[in-house]
Amino acid sequence: MRVSPVGFVFASEDEVLEQARMTAEITHNHPEGIKGAEATALAVFLARTGQGKANIKARIQAQFGYDLDRTLGEIRPSYSFDVSCQGTVPEAIIAFLDSESYEDAVRNAVSLGGDSDTLACITGAIAEAFYGSVPEEIRAKVQHLLTPYLWEVTQSFCRRYRS
Repeated sequence: MRVSPVGFVFASEDEVLEQARMTAEITHNHPEGIKGAEATALAVFLARTGQGKANIKARIQAQFGYDLDRTLGEIRPSYSFDVSCQGTVPEAIIAFLDSESYEDAVRNAVSLGGDSDTLACITGAIAEAFYGSVPEEIRAKVQHLLTPYLWEVTQSFCRRYRS
């Protein structure tokens, strides 16, 4: 969930995957943790660079072996709290794939339950990259909740890496 900036910052898939791997090795030094970070960062990168949902889905499935053919309706009945990357990252990507807007994507993720903050972070990052921005009413609420310092850090990142 902390790797999404990598997908916004770096200019090539190779850089994105390398940087994602390096960030994950610090906190998730396990093959599945690294795989989850790479998949998340690559999905953000692909969304940011204008790839369609079908291509994002196909690339993540082919490269990481995640089953993205399930629907939210199929996942919800048996989904529970799962801290593993293999039990979270595919579901977060599916929540994005089944969405029609940024807000819809985040609502999809939260609706699964379980580790909903992680799901929403991953899904929201991909959705922001794909749909182009966070809606103004959500941005205003976030600004209200963050300290001035954290809001400035966020704004500085967006000015530098988001158009």
